[in-house]
This record gives sequence, C-alpha cells and structure tokens, in this order.
Amino acid sequence: MPMTLLPETIRAAKRTEGITYAVRDIVTLAHEVAKTGREMLYLNIGDPNPFDFETPPHLIEAVLKAMRENRNGYSPSSGIPCAVKAVREESERNGIRNIQDIFITSGGSEAIEVCLAALVDRGDNVLIPYPGYPLYEAVLAKLEARPQPYLLDEADGWQPDIADMRRRIDEKTRAIVLINPNNPTGAVYTEKTLRSVLDLARERNLLIFADEIYDQLILDAGKKHISIASLDPEAPVITFNGLSKGYIAPGWRIGWGVVSGNVELLRPYVAGINKLLRARLCANHPMQYAVAAALNGPKDFQKAALDKLRRRRDITHRMLNGAGISCVRPEAAFYAFPKLDIDMPDAEFVQGLIKATGVVAVHGSGFGQKPGTKHLRVVYLPQEPVLEKAYGKLLAYLAQNAR
Repeated sequence: MPMTLLPETIRAAKRTEGITYAVRDIVTLAHEVAKTGREMLYLNIGDPNPFDFETPPHLIEAVLKAMRENRNGYSPSSGIPCAVKAVREESERNGIRNIQDIFITSGGSEAIEVCLAALVDRGDNVLIPYPGYPLYEAVLAKLEARPQPYLLDEADGWQPDIADMRRRIDEKTRAIVLINPNNPTGAVYTEKTLRSVLDLARERNLLIFADEIYDQLILDAGKKHISIASLDPEAPVITFNGLSKGYIAPGWRIGWGVVSGNVELLRPYVAGINKLLRARLCANHPMQYAVAAALNGPKDFQKAALDKLRRRRDITHRMLNGAGISCVRPEAAFYAFPKLDIDMPDAEFVQGLIKATGVVAVHGSGFGQKPGTKHLRVVYLPQEPVLEKAYGKLLAYLAQNAR
C-alpha cells in the first residue's frame, strides 16, 4: 500500500507573530482556573454591561424602530446621514472646528485601524503612549509598521512626558497617538499638556490621533475633558469616539472618526481613508440609529453611572495604596494602574494571582510601562462588595510576594 503523507501545516503570516492583546489573552488562563471550581473575580475587561450598568432604553428603542422599519440593508460607507450629522454637532459642541470628514465605523477600533492603514507604509512608525491601549500595537504589527512608545509620567499624574515624546520622533514617524482620558491609568490631560503636544506635532508635521472614547466618564467635579482638536482648528487631528463606554453599548460596535484641520494638508489622506471605508462596505446599519439618540437625547443615566464609578474608584484608590502597592488616583473612565513592589515580572505575578485567588487582573507590561517598573491594570466596574473582596485577596497575595 502506498504510504499516506500528512499534509504540511498551514503557517500563519509572519505579521501575526508580534500580535498580543493582554486584556483578552489572560482570559485563557482564567477559564482554566474557573474549571477547577474556584470563585472567579473579574477585574480585567472594561465592559460595563455584565455588571450593574445598562444600555439606556431610548437607544434600544431607536435601534428597534430602525429594524422594524427595515433599515436592515447596507448603509452608506461613511454612515447614515442622521448619525453623521449628530456626530458633527456633538464635535462642534466640544469646540472642534474645520471638520473635513466624519465616518461611522464598527466600533472605535475599526476607525483606528482604518486610519492607521490609510496612513502608514511598511517601516513607518507611530508614537503610542506607554502605558496605553494595546490595540495600537496590534494593528501596527499587522500593517508591518512600528509602534514607537513614549512614556507617561506616573509622578505627574500620568501626563505625557513631552521631552520623551520628542526624543522618540525620527524621519519615519507619521503620527502621535493621544489617549485622553487614558486607558489604563484613568488620567485626564491638562490644557498645558495638550498645547505642548500640538506644538510638537506642528513642528514635526505629524498627524494626531485623539482617542477620546472615555470623554463622558469624567469622575471629579471641576475636572473637564478638552478635545485637543478644539485648541487649534488648523492642526490635522483624527478624533475617535463611540457608543461603547459613555453610552454603555460596547457590544453594538458603533464608533466614529472626525477628521479636522487644514483641508489642503488632509485632502489626500481623507481620500485614502474613504477608499478603505468603501472597500469594507459599512458599519452595522440599524445600530447607527442609536447615534443621534445618544448624542442628542437625555443623558441622566450618566449621572447614576458616574455616581457608582466614583464610589468604586474611591474604594480602589483607598485599598490599593499601602505596603507593596501604590496607585495614582484615576480621574476618569473605570481603570486604575497601581504600581507593584515585587521581585518577579508582573505577568508572572498576575498568573500566580489568578491561580491562587481567582482574581483576574491584567499585567501592566501588557499595556507598556517605564522600564524597571511593574504594574497591574484593574477595572473597578464590579459592585463595591466584589471589589473589596477582590482587593482583599489581591493584597493578601501581594503580602506573600512583595519585595
């Protein structure tokens, strides 16, 4: 009989080798631990809906109405007119002028990916914050471009280190990513910081990607979020936002990008963005009808959400400052990024924490951090008793492993 040869395995593209996503990668281990019957306490994913936060009814009604009216086919590639109009009006209320284009996407992540794909060629680089949201590194790896990390200053409330940002720019740098409010630190950037970034971008002819998905979740009275695009109508800025966080609809995957700045500088780039938007057809059509309902409708649900988050932030800040751990007080969103005083890598600490206690956090190195430092990202969306229990277990485990 002829020998049967096994087929060769189908290899993955080399571009996938550098792609990691710490927030979800850690879940694989958590699932294995959960199978043992251990109680799991999840502090890892920024999704409000599994906890005591609900999508506002008027958003749901707007989507149901659209579905019943058979708005279930394809939409225009850039989004339905009422959604685009609502985003424009909201952007103008936030002080953004000289708007050149608006497009609705499948979550803010698609807007980010489209805009990066339309900008960078192989070997180019983009400045990204450390710590920052890991999506940017994953997309740049896929595009065979290079993330160029700049540091946020923990001693300065996690504001961007402008001097470090300047040092990272070279002849291949195309853009600066600014996540404000920041994930994973909860920092809100000052006007002074934002103007310094604008000055640097202008000097080096760089585009700014302004990721502002948490702008509705400012926790402290008197603290204000400033859209960087509002400070200079000529600066080329792409502002990203969406329904996921401030409007408690992450699973709907509706986001958008707003292009503002000098029309002559932006014209070829905007044309490239729209080529990619047309090629992927459109965002979810009926869900787009929630955009106008969200941006122009009642926002009283946000007060209740912010009241909960404020209490949970305060518990987090109080409990995660002590022997072996310190935490800068978050000003927005629902994340904290405490620093650990340990002798092991933070990824190893997190793996041990999950196995020993069932508390699921994410290692700080998954978001980038200053060399020599070790952190955790915790999500303080769970109810207060759950947070207190989880932090108690975390602190007890830390006491066994602190330096």
